[in-house]
Amino acid sequence: MKRPPAGTIPDEPGSYQFKDRNGRVIYVGKASSLRQRLSNYFQNPRNLHPRTAQMVETAETVEWTIVRNEVEALMLEYSLIKEHDPRFNVRLRDDKSYPFLAVTTDDIWPRALVMRGHKRKGTRYFGPYAHAYAIRDTLDLLLRSFPIRTCSQNKFDEHQRLGRPCLLFHIEKCAGPCVGEIEEMEYRQLVTELCAFLDGDTDEIVNRLEADMRAAATDLEFERAARLRDRLDAVRKAIAKQQMVADKSEDLDVFGIAEDELEASVQVFYVRKGRVVGRKGFILDKVEELTPGKMIDRILESMYGEEPVVGVPKQVLVPFEADDRDTYEQWLEMIRGSKVQVRVPQRGDKRALLETVTRNAREEFTRHRLRRASDHNTRSRALTELQHALDLPEAPLRIECYDMAHLQGTDYVGSMVVLEDGLPAKREYRRFKVNGVGGDEVGGSDDYAAMAEVVRRRLQAYIDDRDRPVDERTGPGDDDVPSKQRERKPGKFAYPPQLLLVDGGKGQVSATQRVVEELGLADEIPVAGLAKRFEEVYVPGRSEPIEIPRGSEALFMLQRIRDEAHRFANSFHRERRSKRMTVSALDDIPGLGEVRKKKLTKAMGGVNAVKRASLDDLKAHSFLPDAVAEAIFEKFASTPVDAPRTPDALTDDALTDD
Repeated sequence: MKRPPAGTIPDEPGSYQFKDRNGRVIYVGKASSLRQRLSNYFQNPRNLHPRTAQMVETAETVEWTIVRNEVEALMLEYSLIKEHDPRFNVRLRDDKSYPFLAVTTDDIWPRALVMRGHKRKGTRYFGPYAHAYAIRDTLDLLLRSFPIRTCSQNKFDEHQRLGRPCLLFHIEKCAGPCVGEIEEMEYRQLVTELCAFLDGDTDEIVNRLEADMRAAATDLEFERAARLRDRLDAVRKAIAKQQMVADKSEDLDVFGIAEDELEASVQVFYVRKGRVVGRKGFILDKVEELTPGKMIDRILESMYGEEPVVGVPKQVLVPFEADDRDTYEQWLEMIRGSKVQVRVPQRGDKRALLETVTRNAREEFTRHRLRRASDHNTRSRALTELQHALDLPEAPLRIECYDMAHLQGTDYVGSMVVLEDGLPAKREYRRFKVNGVGGDEVGGSDDYAAMAEVVRRRLQAYIDDRDRPVDERTGPGDDDVPSKQRERKPGKFAYPPQLLLVDGGKGQVSATQRVVEELGLADEIPVAGLAKRFEEVYVPGRSEPIEIPRGSEALFMLQRIRDEAHRFANSFHRERRSKRMTVSALDDIPGLGEVRKKKLTKAMGGVNAVKRASLDDLKAHSFLPDAVAEAIFEKFASTPVDAPRTPDALTDDALTDD
C-alpha cells in the first residue's frame, strides 16, 4: 500500500484502521500519537514482524479517527474491533461455555438456577464455575440454609394453582412461596443473605446462625435449634468449598498465561472477599505481533470491554507489566467508579497465587495443544485431499453446503451451512424459504428449481454486496429477520465459498452450475455434489463420479457437512410445518391477538372454558374490551357445550400450557 502523504497524519491520539482492496477492515489499532505509530508500518518490510508485513501487504488504505486522549482511543479501538472482527487482530476464544449460578432478583419470588450464555438484566450472576456439577453441589448445600425456589415459572404457577407444594418444600429445600408458606419480605431476606454469602460475606451469616441456635436452645426450642444447627453445618460445608487465597477484605482478578509462537492459554481466577468465587479460561490467537506487555493490553481489553458479571475488582494481577498500564488503569477506574490497580506481584501470597493460576494455564495449554495437533492435522489433511481430488486452485478453507426439504412439494425450504478451516461456522448458517417452487402453483415438487433459487439468492447477495460502495456494504441475514434488523448486520454473504457443495447428484450439480455461470462466477466458485446413494462426488462437465477413497478424511468432511445441511434444513422445515398446522378455535376473532389470547386462556383455564363462558364472564376481564368479549361470545354461542373434540380442539388445549 502507499504511504499517506507527508504531514497528513496528525500527531494526536486516536484509532487507525487498515482496509483491504474490498474496503473490509483487516486491522484496528490505537496510538497516543498516530503519526509516530503509523510511520512504523511504512518501512522496509524485512524489518517488520512477518505477520505485520503480511497485514501491510494486504492493506490497500489506512484511515484514522482523532480523539481527545488515550482512554478514548482505547474505547474506540475496542468498539471497532467488536464491530469488524478484523482478521489481523488478536482473537480470544473461550475454550468452553462456562456456567454461572444465577439468582433472578427481578422476579417477585426470585429463583436460583444454573445459567450459560448471554446475561440478562435483573439477574445476579456468581462464578463462572469450571463445571455445572460444582454449582449444583454448592447450591444443594446452600438450599438447606437459604431455601429459595429453584423451579421453573410454569411449575411454580402449577403448584400455586393446585395449592400444594412440591417435594422440595417437604425436604426443607424450598420455603414454599407458591403456597404462601413464607411472606414476601422474609423471602427477600433469604435471597439477600444467599447473594451476600456467594459474594464472600460469610462471617456475618455464620455468627447470626450460631446466635439464633444458642437462643433457641436457651428458650428450650430444641427442634428449631436442631434445624438451625443443620443450616449452620450446610453453610460451613459450602464455605469449605470456597478456597481462601487472600485477606478477607481483598477483591482480585488474577491472570495466568502460558504461550507459544502461535497461541496463548489464559486463565483468570476471580477472588472476592479473599475467596475464589469463579474461574475462566480462553485461548488467544496471535494473529498480530505481540510483546508480553501488548498481550496484557489485549487481554484486558477483551475481559473488561464489556463489564464482567462479577464486576471489576480493586486489583488486577498480571504476569507481565502492561505496555500502557496508566491508560488501562484510568479506563478500568471509569468502569468501576473507583481506583483500580494493575500490577505484577513480586513476592508473598499474591505471587504464589499468580504462580498457581499460571500452572493452571500451563496445564490447560498442554491439553489444548494435544487437541489442536490432532484436530489441525486431520483437518489440514482433509482439505489438502479435497483440493487434489477436485482439482481446486487452492485448499477450500470455506465450504458451503446446500440442501432442500419439503413434504410432498409443500413448505419448501433450503439450508446453507458453512465450514471454515474444516470447522462448523454456525454464525454463518442460513435458511431460506423457497417462494417460487412447490405446491399447486407448479404442480408438484422440483428439487432442481428449488436448489437453483436458493443458490441464486445467496450468490446474488454476494454480488450485490461486492458491487456496493464500501460504506454501504451490509448483509441481508436470515430471510425471516425484518429488513430494519438485517441492515444492522455485518456482511454475512460478503465472502464467496471456495467450494460450493450441494446435497445431490448430477441433476442438482447441473442446476447449480447453470446459476453460477449465469451470474458470471464460474471462474471464481467451484461446484460439487455429494449423492447419498453411494456417497459419490460429482462435478460439472463430468458424467462419472470422482473417486474419493472410502474412509478418507476428505470424504468424511464432505459427509459431515452434507449431514449437517440435511439436519439444518429438516429442523427449519419442521418449524414451518408446525407453525402452519397449529391452529386454534380462537383464531380470526377481531381484536383477539396472541397476547390477549394467552392471557384469556390462562385466566379461564383453557380454550374449552372460554367457549363455555357467558358474556358477563368474558366482560369481567379488565384486559378484554367489551367489543372483543362480544365477538368471542357470538362466535361460540351456537356451538354445543359438549361438542365432540376435533383436531382443532386438541390444538387449543396446547395453548393452556403456555
